[in-house]
This record gives sequence, C-alpha cells and structure tokens, in this order.
Amino acid sequence: MSNQDPNRVIIFDTTLRDGEQSPGCSMTPPEKLRMAKALADLGVDVIEAGFPAASRGDWESVQTIAREVRGPIICGLARCNTDDIDKAYSAVKEAPRHRIHVFLATSAIHREHKLNMAKEEIIRTAVEGVRYAKALCEDIEFSPEDASRTELEFLAEVVTAVIAAGATTINVPDTVGYSTPQEYAEIFQYLKQHVAGIDAVVLSVHCHDDLGMAVANSLSAVHAGARQIECTINGIGERAGNCSLEEVAMALKTREGFYGLHTGIQTTRLYPTSRLLSTTTGMLVPRNKAIVGENAFAHESGIHQHGMLKHHSTYEIMRPHDVGLSRTNLVLGKHSGRHAFRDRVKDLGFELSEEELNRAFTEFKALADKKKELFDGDIEAIVLRTGDAGEGPWSLVQLWASATSGEASAVVRLVHTDGREVEQGATGDGPVDAVFKAIERATGTPAKLVTFDVHAMTEGEDALGESIVNVEYNERSYRGVSLSTNILESSANAFIECVNRIQSSRSEGRRTHAQLSADASTVKVMA
Repeated sequence: MSNQDPNRVIIFDTTLRDGEQSPGCSMTPPEKLRMAKALADLGVDVIEAGFPAASRGDWESVQTIAREVRGPIICGLARCNTDDIDKAYSAVKEAPRHRIHVFLATSAIHREHKLNMAKEEIIRTAVEGVRYAKALCEDIEFSPEDASRTELEFLAEVVTAVIAAGATTINVPDTVGYSTPQEYAEIFQYLKQHVAGIDAVVLSVHCHDDLGMAVANSLSAVHAGARQIECTINGIGERAGNCSLEEVAMALKTREGFYGLHTGIQTTRLYPTSRLLSTTTGMLVPRNKAIVGENAFAHESGIHQHGMLKHHSTYEIMRPHDVGLSRTNLVLGKHSGRHAFRDRVKDLGFELSEEELNRAFTEFKALADKKKELFDGDIEAIVLRTGDAGEGPWSLVQLWASATSGEASAVVRLVHTDGREVEQGATGDGPVDAVFKAIERATGTPAKLVTFDVHAMTEGEDALGESIVNVEYNERSYRGVSLSTNILESSANAFIECVNRIQSSRSEGRRTHAQLSADASTVKVMA
C-alpha cells in the first residue's frame, strides 16, 4: 500500500481493541460488528478487531468481523507466544486480507518490573513470535511496547531482529503518553539511520494522550517518515485515551500543503461514525471536542459572527459538511413517507438494512406524533439507536410517577416476552429513583446505579432527550441508553435495557456452564 504511494498515510483503527479497553466502553458482539462496518465505510485501512486470546467472546467477535466486513485489513492482537498467535490467526484468517499484530515490552522499566527478562531474552522471544506468526500469515506487525521509554540502541536492535524475522510493519508505541513531538520524531529518525532494512517496512505510530499530545506526537512522527497512524474514533482508549482518528485525518487534509500527505478516509463520514460510537458506548463527546464536538462549528462572538457573514474562511478552516455535519432546519414530519425517510437517512450518511429501516421508520412515525417539528438530529438519534442492543425479555407498557416536596412515587407496568405482565410500585428520593426501584421489583433484578446522565439531542421545548444509565450487578458493569421526548420514559427504558443485558448475560452464563459440562463429559468418554 505505502510502496505504491509514499505520501499515503495508512489509518489503523483500534477502536474495537484499545478503544474498548476504556472504562465503560465495552460493546456487545452486534455492536462491534456494526461499528466495524461503519469503520469500513469510513475508509480505514486496517481494523484491529480485538485481542482474540483475551476471551472466547473476543475471539468470536473478531472472527465474525473477519467473515462479514470487507475492505479493510482485519487485524488481531497477540502476545509473543504460540497460543496467542494461533488464536489470533484462527480468528482473522477468513478475512480476504488479514494481519497478526504481535507485541512485547522492551523498556527497562517493563523488562525489570513486568517481564523479569534480560535484553537477550527479549530479542529471542520477539524473533520467535514474529517467525511463528509469519509461518501462518504474510502480513505481520510488531510493536515493542513502551518503545518511547526504551533505550534507542536496544530499540534499534529489537527492530532490526524482527524485520529480519519477517515483520512487515513496525509500530513504535508511546504506550503511556510520555513522549513529546520533537522527542518522538527523533526516535523515528534514529531508527531510519540505524536499522538495516527499515525502508522495506511500514513505520507506524501508536500514541496515548496522557499529556494531551497524542495527535501532535502522531503528526510529528509522520512528518519524520512514519506512514501508519494507529488511532480511535473520538480518541477513546485506556486512561486519557488514544490519538483521535478524526483529528489526525482532518489535520492531514486541512494542512496537506504543509505535510504533503493524504489518507483514504471519507471525511464526510467522520461525524456519523463519531455519533454512532458515542451512542453505542454511552460516552458523550465533549462539546468543545475538535472536529466532531457540538461547538466545533459554532460561533457566538459578535466579531466572529460578523466575519463569518462576510466569508466563512475568516473563522472556519473547515466546513461542517467536510466532516459530515450538514443540518437542515425542518426535514420531515408525521405525513412524510417511508421513501422520504430512507432518502434523508442516506443523506445523513447512514446505511440501514430493510429490517433496520422498518424499525427506524416505526420509531420515526411515533416520534412525529409527539413533535411538531423533526430535525436532522432527531433522525440521527433514531437511526443510531436502531440495533440489537436494546432487545431483551422486558419492555415498558405504562409508567406513572408523581412527586411532592416530601417523597416521590412511581408505578410501572412491564411485559415479558413470555407473555407475563407485571405491575409494581415504589417510592424514592425523586421520580427517577422511584421508577428505577419499581423496575427492580418488577423484574427481580436489583442493580446498583453508578451513573445517570440526561441530555437533549435536539433543540426546542419538545427536544428529544437521551438518557444514559450505568449500573453494576455481581461486580460487572452494564449500560443502557434510550431516547424519548419524555425524560422519565427514556430513563425507564434505559434502566430496563440494563436489566435486559443483565438477564441476557445470566442466560449466556448458564449456557456456557452447560457447554463446559458437556465438553467435560465428552472428554471423559473419549478418554
């Protein structure tokens, strides 16, 4: 890819692997698949779909993405051992283009405190891992973990050895976000001067944002010769997050005259993809977030507004439609048909199957009966919530709530997929608390509320509100998200989604236990 065009920067997206490790950002398998398809539509070159050896569920998600997503290279992460590498290969091998990404820490602090390995052992293990992976797969990436804090001479030794062993991409991670732009660029300059065969591989960057310099460090590295950037949508990731895909993509596009580089990213899909991830994970994008935040193209200062009226370039270096943010005032109403709805969904950058379109259109018509005016934001919200995440045994039929200065009370009527209807009441510190307690009683699922957020998705008195609920049950976290013009209703449905996830995971756990028992019986018979 890079050999054909030396000015093309490969975008390696690790939203589904490193990004998902961000607290509260775990995704279900259907959500991961939907996100992977969105990343493919966005035009990323490589999707790091997960860490297959981490769990059976992770392996299955990576394999599903490898089977169903076309376009990008599908990559699986592995430590430098045969079991990890075997699992990674078995998960990604069905993708037309696949990659194994092996890693091993190299810094002195990791060698001493984490691995308890000498330099010679590090090099031997890295070479063995790359050689073993190379025997299975042609496309091999190697990462010396904590490279930015590794002695330059030793880093060059390791990189030289793994290139000779068959690595085709060398990633230089700033694992803990410690480096600075000039310092980071010097690492790449040193490697290019001291590593034999360095020009035959792709140099990659993977930066964390602990000091707020992940994007700056990544751009500094490509200016110094790197041609792959590892990043995530909205910059999600461990601790302070990773390099933000939308920021580096637009930086390279907006400042192409300076960098002389380009990517294959379809930038008009940046905003829809950002919104999809935010809705899927429940992690809201800050209003002042570059590129995709609500304020990114807002101008309140009188001086700025005057300049904008004269010419947009006075205070805008990008146009909203460049990143897929194009709004119209009134788009559709309750008399609009399915065809008009489909066209508007497509104009907003979303692709839905017939089944998804039917569900979204049903929600649209229901919302149109409640609102006088429907905006693009309303349609976006409906489409982004169209999926499998909210399906489960319980659903809300009716809700009553009242509050006085002293106490709040609520009654909920729920229906189960087995046909049961349950009505239950409760009191609480406020109407939302009372609703949540009533749902716990009705479903028999006591969940500990951790966080509860509500925000308006659109403008006006009848704005569509999004409720995000995070709960804990048996030391596991569960998330629910719901939309409604009625905040109590959206709060109740978000909590019910948490309950449904809890009950689904309990059912899955029972199936897994039964399967393990069956496997054990089979082993005994075979023995």
